[in-house]
Amino acid sequence: MRRPIEVRNAHFPGRAPIDSYGNGGFRFAGMSHRGSLLLLPSGIYGWDVESGDVLTRDVFARVLEEAEALDTLLVGTGLDIRPLPAPLKSAFREHGLASDPMSTGAAIRTYNIMLAEERRVAAALIAV
Repeated sequence: MRRPIEVRNAHFPGRAPIDSYGNGGFRFAGMSHRGSLLLLPSGIYGWDVESGDVLTRDVFARVLEEAEALDTLLVGTGLDIRPLPAPLKSAFREHGLASDPMSTGAAIRTYNIMLAEERRVAAALIAV
């Protein structure tokens, strides 16, 4: 008898650079993921955010939970740079986290460099 397909929340339990991106997803650690990503010290997670979505404290809850292990959050806002809403920037500052919005491509390049330097960095990447 066939077992039903089990759908799990996307999670890679480690840190890895992003190898490529585009067509709505990313490649890393020999795998691919369709959709947006959170890259945190605890691993890489699928992130239910799309270009144009309102960026609120709620969608960054997992980042804020891990903020004490971080210094910098890079936010890849899609093809274009979008400023972060003031209440969100305040929430990051309250947790001692510097945040930097940029295009997703720029965020990936910066993240890969900072990760290689073993810096305390995370990234929230909206798929393009």
